[in-house]
Amino acid sequence: MRLTTKGRFAVTAMIDLAMRRDTGPVTLATISQRQQISLSYLEQLFGKLRRKDLVESTRGPGGGYTLGREPSEITVADIVLSVDEPIDATHCGGKGNCRADGSRCMTHGLWTSLNDHMVDFLHGVTLQSLMDEQIAKEQPVSKDADDAPALRRAISSMPVVKPIRVRSPNSVFALGGIASK
Repeated sequence: MRLTTKGRFAVTAMIDLAMRRDTGPVTLATISQRQQISLSYLEQLFGKLRRKDLVESTRGPGGGYTLGREPSEITVADIVLSVDEPIDATHCGGKGNCRADGSRCMTHGLWTSLNDHMVDFLHGVTLQSLMDEQIAKEQPVSKDADDAPALRRAISSMPVVKPIRVRSPNSVFALGGIASK
């Protein structure tokens, strides 16, 4: 199976959107910045995701995108298939005309079976499980009183650097005036 950037970026953007679902609509520009995905590419992907009711759009100031369903109801297969990403390991696109003469290759059954397993696996992975994975990876900052001094030391401000004042002429003419003195 060849999963292109279209499928990868769609899943990444959906995780980003799901992680911020409690904050209201999320703009594609902010997803683009956070995930380093082209804004125009995201617009194309989200148009397809919206047509499949995986996301909803809100226009106007404060607008953006929200999930169309609960994260536990959206699978990776839903996302990948909605952006027209084929899940196919066969050379023939599943048609059975693998060879130049139109006949089926000897391994067609193997690759078809692999396709079925991949689709089943992706249907078993929900957006909620991917969110939970991301939340588990994050290291929240402790809010205990015992950690406050250590936290302040860790966040100490950078030393203030005063600008250097150069006492030299700022032009060729001023330089000539110094040389003649």
